[in-house]
Amino acid sequence: MMRETAITEIKTREILDSRGNPTISTQVLLHSGVIGKASIPSGASTGKNEALELRDGNPSRYLGKGVLKAVSNVREIIAPEIIGLDALSQDELDKKLIKLDGTPSKKNLGANAILSVSLAVAHAASQALNLPLYDYLGKKESYRLPVPLINILNGGSHADNNVDIQEFMIVPTQGPTFTEAIRKAAEIFHHLKKILRKKGYSTAVGDEGGFAPNLKSNEEALELICESIQESGYTPGKDIYLALDTAASEFYSDRTYIFKKSDGSKKSSDEMIEFYQTLVKNHPILSIEDGLSEDDWEGWKAMTVALGKDIQLVGDDIFVTNLEIFKNGVDQGIGNSILIKLNQIGTLTETIEAVSYAHEKGYSTVISHRSGETEDTFIADLSVALDSGQIKTGSLSRSERVAKYNRLLEIEDDLRDKGSYAGIQAFSKYISRV
Repeated sequence: MMRETAITEIKTREILDSRGNPTISTQVLLHSGVIGKASIPSGASTGKNEALELRDGNPSRYLGKGVLKAVSNVREIIAPEIIGLDALSQDELDKKLIKLDGTPSKKNLGANAILSVSLAVAHAASQALNLPLYDYLGKKESYRLPVPLINILNGGSHADNNVDIQEFMIVPTQGPTFTEAIRKAAEIFHHLKKILRKKGYSTAVGDEGGFAPNLKSNEEALELICESIQESGYTPGKDIYLALDTAASEFYSDRTYIFKKSDGSKKSSDEMIEFYQTLVKNHPILSIEDGLSEDDWEGWKAMTVALGKDIQLVGDDIFVTNLEIFKNGVDQGIGNSILIKLNQIGTLTETIEAVSYAHEKGYSTVISHRSGETEDTFIADLSVALDSGQIKTGSLSRSERVAKYNRLLEIEDDLRDKGSYAGIQAFSKYISRV
């Protein structure tokens, strides 16, 4: 007799992400009639060792970015192999998906195809047990809501402006609840818009919903944000901190960092580290992500020695949520934090393993969206379930970003006295000056 949680049908289709590019959405039906659904995002600034996002390459459809091959792989290869499996056996299912593909990079079936099934199954399982997704994944008596690293000014690959640094973020660490943190951040976002407009700067937004004006320098972005914090009635470095995602791999070439979008200046690894030391000295910066290139491991070691006791140094492109690469980085003393992106590795189980290892080794974890997003809110539940303490999911505009914040607000309301806000404690282990 078939179990109620057995997988009986899989449906998948091509949909659009927040940039108007195709992505994959999958539904998993269980014997009980429960349906789980997941839609997969796509990155613009990507690490070279990420699991493969399978695209069709047919220029006559979506400029070659179609995902019909990934859709076909779910329907014709994955579905026949997993129908009948128990949705409650996530680890077994993910191992089967990995084996079915047979490559470290998931290039045969596509990480987008595999992940869509992996996450849809988790959704279905949680609904079958009548549990919120975070509780199904976390299985805890109490939970922490993560501190949001909110991208309110965009540059780099996420904006058509003259700013090299990809993300300038505000970090609302103070306050009793996630709800209050979001309120403060929204006020700062709107004050920044007023300040930009007053100065004659554009208030158009980039891929992740942050403003994307042309500025006099990268540092002016920090000055404008600090001004908006003060205009909102808060104190930079007390109520609100700052964070950066430099995405340095994007402007690294021949062992040199070139600020192509702004002044064309060139810097060595040591000069980049000195640049960050100056920024940290002059501004209340708590965290720098991808401060150096994924190919600059020696530079990363030096940066960790120079700054690792003072601020959080987050590895994204250099680690790509890949446990084996991450273990090598930990062994070499690189960074003190890892960015977690589900589609960099391709299954829920592998993602959870990376987070668990990070926490075991004393690294902080930041659950992250991608620049090409959907309305799917899986990462909001995941950040709570895994006690990541931090989440990156863009600005306070564009519905595909706000959907994640709204889901966290909903989770906090549901948890009530079983939930708390991570706040400054999310950083205290890593940042001595807090």
